[in-house]
Amino acid sequence: MLRTRVIPALLIDGQGLVKTVKFKKPQYIGDASNSCRIYNQMEVDELMLFDIKASSNKKSIQFKMIEKIVSECFMPICYGGGVKSIDDFKTLFRIGVEKVSVSSLMFENKDVIQSAIKIFGSQSIVGVLDVKSSRFLKKKQIYIYNGKKKIQMPIEEAVELIKEIGFGELIVNSIDREGTWTGFDCELVRYFSERLDIPVVALGGAGSKEDIRHAVYEGHASAVALGSMAVFQSKGMGVLIKFPKLNEIKKILE
Repeated sequence: MLRTRVIPALLIDGQGLVKTVKFKKPQYIGDASNSCRIYNQMEVDELMLFDIKASSNKKSIQFKMIEKIVSECFMPICYGGGVKSIDDFKTLFRIGVEKVSVSSLMFENKDVIQSAIKIFGSQSIVGVLDVKSSRFLKKKQIYIYNGKKKIQMPIEEAVELIKEIGFGELIVNSIDREGTWTGFDCELVRYFSERLDIPVVALGGAGSKEDIRHAVYEGHASAVALGSMAVFQSKGMGVLIKFPKLNEIKKILE
């Protein structure tokens, strides 16, 4: 059995890192390169970087910034934000990014993603679904552009779209839980885990080590991504770049 991955998920806003709550109220965390160097020292296996304004503000990808971070990191990096073309994929892979994740592109131009998969392989291309519960309809709805635009597609159809595109991995992010420390939406994660034959990563809501266990055993997640837990001492306390050690993760998942 493959070891369950536990991954820091960092948010880029401009030239620095931030942490949001339900995709709002960005709080400055610090310099991206410095934070990544600390994760190097902690021997983190993998890192996720998401530029939260690149797509919604129609900005160009900060290739120089990403290249600098990659050059200083000793772990594989998954980058997402503002990817629109084959040239974007090519440039990101050329500068050393291991995986490229896409969200809005899967609903706006899936042909580009399928072309990238043919060139670079499905293992390098990751889908991201940002999902929020409808207050009135009591159902899950998909959003893009950092939660600003709702997609008129039921999650049942999204499952089929993900299969059709051929992603190698899917990140399921709960907008309702993001930054709240209240635990993952295990029901949402399990919905996709049970219907897809690719790894599903739980994101949004981790507040304790027990939440990691729940995501794996109740949500059937193949991997777990930590946001607040990776950049704060604890809920309501100050910034502290931290991460559970490998032996701690093994104990959590025993």
